[in-house]
Amino acid sequence: MNLATRYLGLPLRSPFVVGASPLCDDAPLARQLQDAGAGAVVMRSLFEEQLEPPAAASGNLGLGFPEYADYQFSPDHYLRQLDLLKEQLTIPVIASLNGHQPGAWTEFAVCLERAGADAIELNFYQVVTNPAIAADQVETEMLRTVAEIADAVHIPVAVKLSPFHSSVAQLAVALELAGAAGIVVFNRFFQPDVDPDTLEARPVLHLSEPSELLLRLRWLAILSPQVRGSLAVSGGVHSAADAAKALLTGAHAVQVVSVVLRHGPPVLQTLLRGLEIWMREQGFADLADFRGRLNLARCRDSSAFERANYIRTLQSM
Repeated sequence: MNLATRYLGLPLRSPFVVGASPLCDDAPLARQLQDAGAGAVVMRSLFEEQLEPPAAASGNLGLGFPEYADYQFSPDHYLRQLDLLKEQLTIPVIASLNGHQPGAWTEFAVCLERAGADAIELNFYQVVTNPAIAADQVETEMLRTVAEIADAVHIPVAVKLSPFHSSVAQLAVALELAGAAGIVVFNRFFQPDVDPDTLEARPVLHLSEPSELLLRLRWLAILSPQVRGSLAVSGGVHSAADAAKALLTGAHAVQVVSVVLRHGPPVLQTLLRGLEIWMREQGFADLADFRGRLNLARCRDSSAFERANYIRTLQSM
């Protein structure tokens, strides 16, 4: 079975990419991920606020941002960790920047390239609460940010999107035109809970569940025929069957985090073996034999197809 794929123009020996997480904070652990079959790894995100403090940038004081020393990596430490990972690993190492608007933090992409990053993943995270900010303003700033970074570096840039855009397909195409080499679907927004005893909001971190994959599959199938660059799925992949679904709907790479945090690096071997078994049973010898086989390219009007499928599902109740 040939499990090799190309993602962001990078040759990967397998489609399984360990997504942005603490799993690359320790070089020996990252080496275990590689030995277990990971095709690439993504470092945890470096945040816009670390490179352009919110108090200095906009006067936002007392909003609960971590103190500078509370971040897991300082910018300098991040570069040293990237350099260490490049020394220890032979698979691609992808750096991650997390932000929401153009600014000085985008200049750090050049430092990541110099430190040896094989690619950069831009993780856009913004919850717009100001009614004066229009949707097109949010997306215009995203496109400007991507264009600035893509113009500044020679390595590929991927964009990790939120599903909460009114026209994800149009935005994906626009991001490609701005210089993005790939799209990752989707960023997981962490929803705060409310404590009725303390009368306070509190952050909650839940690992992903397989049910989250359905939204990703829908958009992979829609985007696959419409974008020229790479597609990756992030969120909800917990089994070889989940990975097969993502590849069938158009993914070039399958990002996994929660399943590795739960079961450790050896789970990657389980996923790879399971995917090989499924491919053999289906008569596929190569990922290219079936990638995108179930996307919406064969449907003349995908929006009508989605609407029809929605109605049929409700009528079956």
